[in-house]
This record gives sequence, structure tokens and C-alpha cells, in this order.
Amino acid sequence: MNLPQKASQNQTLLNNFYSAFARHDGKTMAESYHPDGTFRDPAFGELRGAAIGLMWQMLIARSGGKLAINFGDMTADETHGAANWTATYIFSKTGRKVINRVHADFEFKDGLIFHHIDKFDFHRWASQALGWKGWLLGGTAFLQRKVRQQARQSLDWYIEKLKD
Repeated sequence: MNLPQKASQNQTLLNNFYSAFARHDGKTMAESYHPDGTFRDPAFGELRGAAIGLMWQMLIARSGGKLAINFGDMTADETHGAANWTATYIFSKTGRKVINRVHADFEFKDGLIFHHIDKFDFHRWASQALGWKGWLLGGTAFLQRKVRQQARQSLDWYIEKLKD
């Protein structure tokens, strides 16, 4: 049974997106998003438009080449898609190793990613990235707000640095 053409194109889009991530190609990742697209995850909150691609580029740049991405379980139809992916990296602020397992949901428009939501266990992430403090406070709204604020400040700084 053949997939409808749009579903096949969207499956290819997701495969190309995560393949680009695995080879640290933030430019290709950024080009995968619709100009009016949105992204949301527990660390950055909601991003819109060009900020999404710049976030991926920043994360790749900060990894110093020590970011491993594995992905699979991808599905896509004419309008929606999903994937599971894992990032293994060293959290720069603490030097601690993180293995973050993420489930992603997508909505497509005009052959591009229009809405992208990444979901992961924030408490588990915080425990790995921040050690005992993350384990103790990772389930609190306080720490989630603080991490989101710092992530957004880092992205704002990165964007301003690119303008210089």
C-alpha cells in the first residue's frame, strides 16, 4: 500500500529534519519550518518564526560537536506527524552528561513544519543536568520557570550576537 504523496513528503521532511540534527546541520533544520511556525518544549516554552531555527543552531553550536542524536518511530500523514528522539550531550552549565528522551508531535503546512511540540520528563532532565538540586526541585514550577528564563535569555543573547 502506497502512502498518499503528502504523507510521504512529510515523512521525508521529518527524516531529513532529524538527519540534519544528527549531523549538526542547524541551517537545514531551520529551513524545515514554516515562516509562521511555532515550537514548544519544557525548556524554552513557546518560540515562533525564525527563533525556532536559531534555537536549534544555538544548541548545536553550544554542544561543541559533542551532541549525539538518535531518532525513530516516525509517522506522518497529510497533516500530522510524530517522532521519538534521544539527545545525549554534556550540559554546559554543570558539565554533567544528559540523555534526554523526547516525544515530538508535528503539524504540517505548505510542505513544512508548522507546529512542533517536544515533550520530555523535565524532572528526569533536571536530575541529570543539575544533579541533586535538579532531583530535589525538578518537579517544581519554580525550577521550570528558572530554566525557561535562562534558556530564553541564552537564545536572546545568541540572536543579538549574530546581529553584530
